[in-house]
Amino acid sequence: MYIAGLDIGSQSTCAVIWGSGRIWAFSVLPSGVNPQKRGEEALAEALTKSGLTLKDLDAIIATGYGRYQVEAHRQVSEISCQAKGVHFFFPQVRTVIDLGGQDSKVILVDPRTGRVLDFLMNDKCAAGTGRFLELMARVLEIELEDYGKLITQGKEDLVLANTCAVFAESEVVGLIAQGKERADIARAVCKAVAQRVVQLAERMGLAEPIAITGGVARNRGVLHFLEREIGASLLVPEEPLLTAALGACLLEG
Repeated sequence: MYIAGLDIGSQSTCAVIWGSGRIWAFSVLPSGVNPQKRGEEALAEALTKSGLTLKDLDAIIATGYGRYQVEAHRQVSEISCQAKGVHFFFPQVRTVIDLGGQDSKVILVDPRTGRVLDFLMNDKCAAGTGRFLELMARVLEIELEDYGKLITQGKEDLVLANTCAVFAESEVVGLIAQGKERADIARAVCKAVAQRVVQLAERMGLAEPIAITGGVARNRGVLHFLEREIGASLLVPEEPLLTAALGACLLEG
């Protein structure tokens, strides 16, 4: 039995091919402006890597914000999929922090089953998301991967007073005008994202061990401050973008 999981996210689209208790292949593409087309492209790429064809699939399960834009046998909430996917990699995990491009989620997981016990979601504001980091990177004229190295170079402990992305952008422009170092501002941006996420998590209560998923899981700057704010190490999947698509497969299989 072969199952394809499709996670159509705001920034990335992931396809996973699952069968016989293992991942056969996966692909990750930028979502773009056409979720349906990008989902088809991601699935085709994963099938090519696996050596299978569309006819070999027993089911296609879609998740993510664009799950209703693609042809699938079933659509499933990304909350359940994230929990199940992370449970596969880290069965001991009790909390999942998912930091995506447009929202952030904190999910309490039953370590026995990988089922969702509770969750909170921030989808009303860009703060605490990948979008916030992208906006600030544009102002700072850096790449997203630069955050990690810049936080090690910073010397002054700056604080962003605004959590709203629009006002924070103006604040960053003001710091640049004051002659503040780019590394110090980058540190402040990463710290602001981490603090916003921890505020969300503390409303529900964090239970260790804790895993982090989503595109922001690759940002070493945010990870550094998240671990410092939480006071615990975070588990990061080798491919933090595929957990939801994998979870969609596991929920079906």
